[in-house]
Amino acid sequence: MELKDIISVPGMSGLFKVVGNNKTGFIVESIIDNKRSMISSNQRIMTLVDIGVYTNDEEMPLNEVFLKIQQSGKDNTIDVKGDVKKLRDFFKSVVPEYDEARVYDSDIKKMLSWYLLLNGKVDFSKVETDDDKVLRQQDQEKPIHKIHEAHGPKEMAAKSSSARTRKKV
Repeated sequence: MELKDIISVPGMSGLFKVVGNNKTGFIVESIIDNKRSMISSNQRIMTLVDIGVYTNDEEMPLNEVFLKIQQSGKDNTIDVKGDVKKLRDFFKSVVPEYDEARVYDSDIKKMLSWYLLLNGKVDFSKVETDDDKVLRQQDQEKPIHKIHEAHGPKEMAAKSSSARTRKKV
């Protein structure tokens, strides 16, 4: 399972894996209890690859935040339902450059709960960006075959008219 296949649906708790789609929406499977459900195409969804965290310089992709949490080795000490100040301190120790004014407590809780849910199920280092996808598609394109001048274009056969019958008067 990759991070690009996982979505968050505002108004619904938890994360979902996209299983398929049809003309009216998406078929998703809950990562928590593996129950399948239908999500309308009118409903707003967000893939986790598209989510970023505000930093002092620019946005940091969510997979990098998850990698930093994983590399810190403190992921066993996370208590999402604990004190908000402790969660902020933990997040500050992992991502020191995050923008404290634009990243709310609820955002930190949500990211940490997502991390606990996905840790061990998803490889956070394996994320394909749009640039990688474009480069891969360019490599897979077929080469254009050149037309040799000796062969030239085919001559079109003259149109033969069908025999007309006289109109009876």
